[in-house]
Amino acid sequence: MGKKKHAEHHGGAWKVAYADFVTAMMALFMVLWICAQSEEIVESTSRYFQDPYIAFDKSGSGSMEQHLAGSRKEASKPNPDVTANEGFLRAVAKDFTRLINVKTEENSPIDVELTSDGLKITLYNRNDKPLFQKDTAKLTEWGGFVLQNLAWLIERHQFRVFIDGHTAVGSSKKEGSYGPWELSADRANTARRTLEYFAVNPKKIERVTGYADTSPIPSTAPDAQQNERISISLSAEQDIPISPVESKQ
Repeated sequence: MGKKKHAEHHGGAWKVAYADFVTAMMALFMVLWICAQSEEIVESTSRYFQDPYIAFDKSGSGSMEQHLAGSRKEASKPNPDVTANEGFLRAVAKDFTRLINVKTEENSPIDVELTSDGLKITLYNRNDKPLFQKDTAKLTEWGGFVLQNLAWLIERHQFRVFIDGHTAVGSSKKEGSYGPWELSADRANTARRTLEYFAVNPKKIERVTGYADTSPIPSTAPDAQQNERISISLSAEQDIPISPVESKQ
């Protein structure tokens, strides 16, 4: 009697092993099925797992659905290169905000936006979370932390870098020959040196520019605090036009 109960207690173990086997076989079947499809289907599936929110267009006419429905209208096909590149850039932006533990929202110390050829990262020199010590080009602890993490991402993905320094009207006093122009250029160069110190190849730095207070953010007052900022554009492919006023020291 005792032996019979013992056998009944362990009688279900094979079911777990069998379930695992069936799951593995199903996964293998799915991989083999996808690999056997057209190159277009494989690319669409790959983009989905990279970023499911943008893998297919909003109209629902993704290439996989077109294949299954027997419809192949060229006008409705998304550009694989553009879509994949956008997914890659979104992933990089998410990595950066995750590393520095901030959310890109109103009054955030940073702003990340996708551009036609990469990313534009704006680092604000806010009073509550300053990048630089007051009226200087010396980084705060927070500023060094942000640029250190950004340097790792730039070097990892081999971006080309364009750095612009900006000040707000009336934010810095002119002392002798040193004023907003010099301060904005020095801050941009401080960002450059910091990126190079931590990881970035100097050859990847394409431009370092000081704009003083001549380029406020659209729809903001020239003396608004958010105009105190460093803009770092990251380009993976195309060239960004070089400004006539630039400084690389």
